[in-house]
Amino acid sequence: METVLRPLTVAGSAVAVTLAVGWTADRMLRRADARHPETPLWQLLRRCRLPLQVALCAGLLLGGYRAAHVGRGHEEAIEQVLVLVLIAAMAWLVMHGVGAVVETGYARYAAASHDPARLRRVRTQVTLIQRVVTAAVGIVAAAVMLMQFPAMRAVGTSVLASAGVIAAVAGIAAQSTLGNLFAGLQIAFGDMVRIGDTVVVQGEWGTVEEITLTYLVVSTWDERRITMPVSYFTSRPFENWSRGSAQMTGTVFFHLDHAVPVDLMRERLHQELKECEAWDGRAWSLVVTDTTPTTIQVRALATAKDSADLWTLRCTIRERLIDWLRCEHPYALPRVNTAPAPGHDAAPDRGAAAGPRPGDIGPGPGTAPPPS
Repeated sequence: METVLRPLTVAGSAVAVTLAVGWTADRMLRRADARHPETPLWQLLRRCRLPLQVALCAGLLLGGYRAAHVGRGHEEAIEQVLVLVLIAAMAWLVMHGVGAVVETGYARYAAASHDPARLRRVRTQVTLIQRVVTAAVGIVAAAVMLMQFPAMRAVGTSVLASAGVIAAVAGIAAQSTLGNLFAGLQIAFGDMVRIGDTVVVQGEWGTVEEITLTYLVVSTWDERRITMPVSYFTSRPFENWSRGSAQMTGTVFFHLDHAVPVDLMRERLHQELKECEAWDGRAWSLVVTDTTPTTIQVRALATAKDSADLWTLRCTIRERLIDWLRCEHPYALPRVNTAPAPGHDAAPDRGAAAGPRPGDIGPGPGTAPPPS
């Protein structure tokens, strides 16, 4: 009977203490979050509840399983499993804790900053730093877990003895991966491209949605996702429409007849811009930029606060001005002439006015008209 009650008592006590500590910690974090709603730290720390409980339970079982006389003859195996669980739970807890602190720091900076470009840069740097810390903690935890096996300790000694050769071989084999890794750090701290930037890469227009240490995700306007290695942005040119400021200037070109009333069209453009919410009011113009024997090229220019509003503004200008020309000045729209010019029949006979040509039959110049 004792062989059954003792293990149950030890395991039950460990679970009860774990649940009590987890519940108490959650209640305290809830109260702290209610008292300080201006910071998300306490709300984010609540995500540490589960890894904290796992680590605590594994630690309690590790300290009391021998007293329970569980698994006689397999004590070392049980101890090794509990140690591995404890290491993994501690690494999990550290990752969540670091993430909570980093997110809180960014939230405070975002609340105090009024520069969207600087805010995107800090967001990119914070994200990459958090990924680097997570990767480092994971690697250290995995190394510590492997070192719990005696066979791996012997392997580790030999590996350290030949570290130079292995490092060289690994560097050659992972040249592309390491290149992307350093390119990711260069992007984060070189401020080339940031999360939320509007970019054009390989003819595709989109917004930077995610930046990792090895790849970058661009979300296009039609909801596609383009995944590209970060080394692309450090080795090839690309367009960044929100590098310094999101404000943009756009143009709309019209090919119209020479008879178009440019002054009236300019006034109409200004009127339409005043009624369009996408126009930011900074600048506008309408000028004739080119002419051909059949048409003229008219350029309408307007500004917007970002690329999304600029696209809406350009479409609105194009649609409303064409509709205005069609209704008010249809003669100004370009057309292809397929009929004779007006007044052709009433024009003088150029052939008769020029006199007879060689080979023509009839009286020559100065000859009196024939008698009637």
